[in-house]
Amino acid sequence: MKSASSLTFCLCLFLSLCIGPLASADDTPAEKKWIPLFNGKDLDDWTVKIRGYDVNENFGNTFRVEDGLLKVGYDQYGEFAEKFGHLFYKTPFSHYVIRVEYRFTGEQSTGGPGWALRNSGIMVHGQTPESMSKDQKFPVSIEVQLLGGKGTGTRTTANLCTPGTHVVMDDKLFKPHCVNSNSKTYHGDQWVTVEVEVQGNKIIKHMIDGKTVLSYTKPQLDPEDGDAKKLIQQGAPLMLEKGTISLQSESHPIEFRKVELLKLEP
Repeated sequence: MKSASSLTFCLCLFLSLCIGPLASADDTPAEKKWIPLFNGKDLDDWTVKIRGYDVNENFGNTFRVEDGLLKVGYDQYGEFAEKFGHLFYKTPFSHYVIRVEYRFTGEQSTGGPGWALRNSGIMVHGQTPESMSKDQKFPVSIEVQLLGGKGTGTRTTANLCTPGTHVVMDDKLFKPHCVNSNSKTYHGDQWVTVEVEVQGNKIIKHMIDGKTVLSYTKPQLDPEDGDAKKLIQQGAPLMLEKGTISLQSESHPIEFRKVELLKLEP
């Protein structure tokens, strides 16, 4: 009788000949599925829309790539003057996890509103930049609000804001514009990693360090909102199943060193 070690060797050899070498830990399907939306080199896959300007008119070089980082800056601005901007990825998605590493830097642009201090966002299930009016402030979308601490006190991040939308929380239609997560506060210029799990129209989860800090269901258009009304009149469904992803410019400099996506099965 052959020894156990001999049988194991024969089995491994048979499997190798039939199906190829066994996968290593670095070849797991989950690792292979992450798609880098930001390539660290340029913004070729992205579209700019800044309030008051045409699509892809990147006023003041607001969105730029420097030192391998995607940066939002205002050094070429005078007054901010509500020139809210968004950088849209080229492809809409429905079921996915988006992972972003960000940090706030420097000083807020002159004239930026007080609430926008150390404030940005990841917009999901959004409208296209082409469908926005020239003077529209924010795309109709679900906003994962990114906030930095002010040095003292509590200020959560990965909050929820709803420009032109509503969600369901605790089995009730949630109509307030913003709600805080239960995250901790991140002061200074430290890097923060936020993940957002989007499951079509079913559930959206905001996560930090693998912990869910906020969740809700049934994202939908607000039929009373002026911008959402236009989309509904154009045939957009009330319930949001998919949409664009964009990053926000709200008057405070911010840097992103990673923006990547993992597709999920419906």
